[in-house]
Amino acid sequence: MATEQEVYHIAELADVGINTEELGTFTHQFNAILEYFDVLDRVSGDTAVTRDLCNVLREDETEPSLPREEVLRNVAAQEDGFIKAPRVM
Repeated sequence: MATEQEVYHIAELADVGINTEELGTFTHQFNAILEYFDVLDRVSGDTAVTRDLCNVLREDETEPSLPREEVLRNVAAQEDGFIKAPRVM
């Protein structure tokens, strides 16, 4: 079982801002999650679930695309025949 100090330390490591009013609630929730892991650790792994696998993806089909002029007619900005997007900083 994790203490409030441990939960606060973990929150700092994960860069999650928890104030002191929320710390009790988060500690309770964190311990509940750890209890679920304890349940999973006790599950026997002897019987594996088997399922028939099948490929649900379709084959790729090539189709002609729109003409460049038609595409560029719908963009806000273009440069040298290409779509010009805002700079990402």
